[in-house]
Amino acid sequence: MRLSNTMANFKTHITLSSLLGVGYGSVAYVFYDVPLPSCVLAGGLCGVSGMLPDVDSDAGVPLRESIAFAAAVVPMMLIDRFRQLGMSSESLVLSGAGIYLFIRFGCAGMLRRYTRHRGMFHSLPAALIFGELAFLLSSGDLQLRIYKAAAVVLGYVSHLLLDELYSIKWYRGRLRLKRSFGSAMKLIGDRWWPNISTFAKLAILTYLVFVDVTGGWTGVEKREEGREKREEVVDSGQWVVGSG
Repeated sequence: MRLSNTMANFKTHITLSSLLGVGYGSVAYVFYDVPLPSCVLAGGLCGVSGMLPDVDSDAGVPLRESIAFAAAVVPMMLIDRFRQLGMSSESLVLSGAGIYLFIRFGCAGMLRRYTRHRGMFHSLPAALIFGELAFLLSSGDLQLRIYKAAAVVLGYVSHLLLDELYSIKWYRGRLRLKRSFGSAMKLIGDRWWPNISTFAKLAILTYLVFVDVTGGWTGVEKREEGREKREEVVDSGQWVVGSG
């Protein structure tokens, strides 16, 4: 790879993440028999996620395109969950419109006001946050939801890795590190409040994922009780035989 003194631009980031998305979807379809629509969606999520870290820019293509994509896609990804709640068609339309407006204008405004470039959006915890959000928004069985969430993390991390690679420059026959090196693939930043905010969000989303998958601590306890009862039945030789 050619190392230059400039930063990776939007085109470079989206090209890399899109290529990764194509490979990610193709491998799953060819070798693991993942349904084609899921592969296409995961590949697209990987491609778009390549520009997510730059939504902390005050303006520009990454923020504009990311917000527009999220505003359009998130309501559609929530349709199955809304249907599980028994919502009517009218309620689905109204909820989707409300989510679109909130993301398109509310989230965009908050990002412009409360973030700074190369802050905690450029970090590994942020990649996990977006991956967990994708998991919670996705529908389908557990394996497919993990597959889609991993696509988001892959695209996100590709952006961070590319930023770090572009922080290495060749100068007078020697490799030198720019001042920006280490500011992308980091665990914590240099400001305490963004760190607290980021890890608080990560903790909350991790708990929501846990509850979504297991049913919470109550669900775990019930499954454990059921397992113990089955073991007791087996140990005591009490077999239930169905009548034919």
